[in-house]
Amino acid sequence: MSRRALATAVVCLSGVPLAACAAASGPTGVLPSSGAPVSAPASASAAPSAGQPATAPAAPTGGTGWTSADIPVFAPAPPPEPITLPESGSVPYLSRIPTQQRVAFLTIDDGYLKSPEAPGLLAAAGVPVTLFLTTDAIRDDEPYFARLQEHGAVIEAHTITHSELRGKSYAFQRREICGSADRLGHRYHRRPVLFRPPFGTKDATTLRAVHDCGIKAAFMWKETVHKGKVRYQEGHRVQPGDIILMHFRPDFVRDFLAALRAIRKAGLTPALLEDYIPG
Repeated sequence: MSRRALATAVVCLSGVPLAACAAASGPTGVLPSSGAPVSAPASASAAPSAGQPATAPAAPTGGTGWTSADIPVFAPAPPPEPITLPESGSVPYLSRIPTQQRVAFLTIDDGYLKSPEAPGLLAAAGVPVTLFLTTDAIRDDEPYFARLQEHGAVIEAHTITHSELRGKSYAFQRREICGSADRLGHRYHRRPVLFRPPFGTKDATTLRAVHDCGIKAAFMWKETVHKGKVRYQEGHRVQPGDIILMHFRPDFVRDFLAALRAIRKAGLTPALLEDYIPG
C-alpha cells in the first residue's frame, strides 16, 4: 500500500517569549470590512479542497531538504467527533480540542515566507493542516497558498496586519478580524470559520469581535516548533487533542517534519481541526 493511502486523514509556551512564536510584522494597512460572510460553505468539511489533498507528486529523493523516507506514516484518523461550542455572544479560546481520540492538529501561521518546498512536502505527507494567514503577509503571492489548498491545507484568519489585539478598541479588533476573514474568503472561495490572534494574546473584546465576525472559535496552542525542535507546554509528549503551532519560516521543512515525528512518537494521527468544530 502506498504511503499516501496509509496517510489518509480527515485532517509559546510557558517560558518561551511570545516574540519567538510570531513572524516579524509586515506592512501595515487596513482593508474595508463589513463583517458580512462571503457566500461559501459554512465549514471546511464542506469545501471541495478542505482536508482533501490533491493527487501527490512523487516525493523527491534529494535536493529539497527531505526525502520520502523522512515522512512518518500514520494510520487513518478516526471519524471526527465534533465538540460542543457554548452559545453566547463570545467564542471559546482553545489550545487543545477536548477529545479522547488519538489525534493532534498541526497549524501553520502568518505566511510572510513562501517556502518553495512546502507544496511538495504537504502533498507527499498527505496530512491535513490548518493555515492561520495574515492578509498583509500573503498579498505579495496569494496564489502560493491556493497551491497549498490543493494539497489539503485549510485557510483560516489571523488578522490583516498581525497587530496585537489585546487592549485595543472593539472597532480596531473587529476591523482586523472581519477584514482578514472577508479578504481570505474572497480570495480562496471559503470564508474562515476559525481565528488565531497574533502572539496568542487576546481579551474579552477579542472573543466578542471574533463572534461578531461570524467565526466559531479562537485558538492558542500546546506545542510550538522552531528550528526543528518541538517545545512543550506540558510534559514531553503531544497529548490527544493538542494543537501544534509552527510558522512559515526558513526552517519550514525541519519544523514540519519535527511536528509529524512528535505526533507519530505519541502514537497519534494528524487530523483536521475544522472537522472537530460543529458546522
